[in-house]
Amino acid sequence: MYFMHDLKLFVLISWISLPAVMFGGYSALTWLYGRLTETQLKFFRLGHAHAGVLLVLSLVYYNYLAMTTLSRTAKLAACGVLAGGIILQSGGFFWHAFLDGEKKRVGIYITSVGALLLAVAIVWLAVALAIRW
Repeated sequence: MYFMHDLKLFVLISWISLPAVMFGGYSALTWLYGRLTETQLKFFRLGHAHAGVLLVLSLVYYNYLAMTTLSRTAKLAACGVLAGGIILQSGGFFWHAFLDGEKKRVGIYITSVGALLLAVAIVWLAVALAIRW
């Protein structure tokens, strides 16, 4: 078992966030259904789906990150990049659903930045694992 004490805060944030994301998805199907436009509902669902999947995958990421020989600072920075990517990737969908107008695409750009951060975090982990093995 690898020592994950340094990553404990990020692990707890992921575990605590999961029920909130699940509740949000449930509310889209019950309380908000019929109150949102089709476009808003679509992007609301996309935001929750991405957040849920990425939070579960973050738990796997933290486990593998703990296996590396990176310094504590480098591990925390990698976690920060991953967390930022998750927030921006899923948050961009919500931005697009509720804050962008018909032709604005700010939310889509936010989602793209989130995807870029997620890619950076994954490459960071892959390189760290390759160095270790």
